[in-house]
Amino acid sequence: MRFLPYIFKGLLRHRARTITTMLGAAVGLFVFCCVGAIQGGLARLTDGEEANRRLIVFQENRFCPSTSRLPNDYARTIGKIEGVRDVLPIQVYTNNCRASLDVVVFNGIPGDKLQAARSLHFIEGDWGSFAERRDAAVVGRQIALRRKLQVGRTFTVGEVTVYVAAIFRSTSPADENLVYTHLDFLQRARGPGGVGLCTQLEVSLSADVDPETVAARIDETLRSGPVGTTTRRKGVFQASTLADLIDLIRFAHWLAYASVALVLSLVGTTTLMAVEDRRLEQAVLQTLGVRPLRVARFVLTESLVQCLAGGIAGTALAFVGLTLGGWSIGAEGVTISFRPTLLLAVQGMALSILVGLLAGLLDR
Repeated sequence: MRFLPYIFKGLLRHRARTITTMLGAAVGLFVFCCVGAIQGGLARLTDGEEANRRLIVFQENRFCPSTSRLPNDYARTIGKIEGVRDVLPIQVYTNNCRASLDVVVFNGIPGDKLQAARSLHFIEGDWGSFAERRDAAVVGRQIALRRKLQVGRTFTVGEVTVYVAAIFRSTSPADENLVYTHLDFLQRARGPGGVGLCTQLEVSLSADVDPETVAARIDETLRSGPVGTTTRRKGVFQASTLADLIDLIRFAHWLAYASVALVLSLVGTTTLMAVEDRRLEQAVLQTLGVRPLRVARFVLTESLVQCLAGGIAGTALAFVGLTLGGWSIGAEGVTISFRPTLLLAVQGMALSILVGLLAGLLDR
């Protein structure tokens, strides 16, 4: 500890080089955290209890929500199948079926089922305001943040105009990018042709049944109906819907590793330059009795301080930007939320320490 002033003096001797190195480390960790947040959002959609124990019934050979039209009566038929606990008809409306960073997705759900079907915690507004108005909507806080929405105001997307009855947060980050309305309102919002029809059916299963078996039974039961269906686990359905984006996210995964490698090379090069500049100074230290191992620790500490300072700055900037920005990306009515987690912050800090130590060791 008594040599820390000497170490910081060495770092401040070349301020421009030290600041540039820290900025490089900050940018690298910023990219790493952003990519990690996207991957985490995707994992939450495709894994977990809800993704594996719920089924989505969609019209056969259809992709965009606007093309899937299932009779509401299918819910009663599916509800009679063994192993089905509940069936939720959902009308989906989106302003853009293509991949977009500002997609707005409406989910019309029967008003009496919404509170039980979704874990929504109101920040503003209440359920009474939602029940009183046919055009009322409860809005996820990320959508409200991006669109600057307030309770008591109306807003319009495409052909749909709704009254903001409440703003909510949710334990499921993807839900915070949705707008929930009454099912019958959203069915009629684009004309009388949608009455009695929904986009998809969400099926909740009993704990002791096989999802694949029930999915096959649903499609077989509805085969004789007016519209053919394809039933899949919710996670599989969402992964299929986001297939193109998943490929892009996998490519971005390598971009994160490339950023870490860049930080390593940058910090390593800077540390090497510092060592070369001070060879005479280090020789004097050893002449005065400072052991070579301690000199090596000086180099390691300088490398670690630069990388850790940059890593903290980059991670903090990523968390603030992603949290306050409410960013998400969606396609075909399914959204991926860019919500950072505490685990991601720990990974970023651990990576900063590892890269700093490795860069220092490479120069020895």
